[in-house]
Amino acid sequence: MTDRHDLAELQQRLVDFAARRRWEPFHTPKNLAAALSVEAAELLEIFQWLTPEQSAAVMSGEGDGGGGGASAARVLDEVADVLAYLLQFCAVLDIDVLAALSAKIDRNELRFPVPELVPEQVPKPAPAESGGQKPADPSDE
Repeated sequence: MTDRHDLAELQQRLVDFAARRRWEPFHTPKNLAAALSVEAAELLEIFQWLTPEQSAAVMSGEGDGGGGGASAARVLDEVADVLAYLLQFCAVLDIDVLAALSAKIDRNELRFPVPELVPEQVPKPAPAESGGQKPADPSDE
């Protein structure tokens, strides 16, 4: 495999991995959804009692209480587990995960349009350094 990972290739590797171990009977949509939920909870557990600052720094090793990157490694493992179960779930139900994501983004863009800025939200220019005059404010008109 190259350094650039292909999502479809990784998904097929997961399918093949399970097939070689004869795990298909256990990879039902219900079981995979449950496993996905458990792995997402394990990801959440890493951040459970961290402050916002600690959680933002967890990948640098600074947010893990001095664990020297132990939390960062756990985050990577849990992210991989979540994605692996999601890809296996999609394979079983024949869902194109990227098409589903694209369609969801399209719906969200319609559902949550970019808000128009009202005059009081428009950033005001800083006062001019020379001349001491304040630039004209379009909202004053």
